Amino acid sequence: MDTKDKIKQVGQEVIDLLIEKNESYGDSALEPANVFADGSAVDNLCARIDDKLMRIKTQGFRGYGEDNIKDLIGYLILLKIALREEEEGFKLKNWQEDILREH
Repeated sequence: MDTKDKIKQVGQEVIDLLIEKNESYGDSALEPANVFADGSAVDNLCARIDDKLMRIKTQGFRGYGEDNIKDLIGYLILLKIALREEEEGFKLKNWQEDILREH
């Protein structure tokens, strides 16, 4: 297996993990329930990433039998999506405000 195939294989593993968790938890990463935490999707994902990095720091890459690297990559993908959605929302809001100012 060449490097390209390895990249595709690992990428697919992360995609499968994200889809599995999305089916289990719904869109809680991008649409947080904010029962205990009161932050945006970006804020909450950054907190999860911090927690995962602390776990890697204290327990290593495979602490408690988890694949912390795969989890971290998954959280970073979700953060990328949340940042994109936040930016799109910002652009939409600005566009709406521009329309209202013109009328």
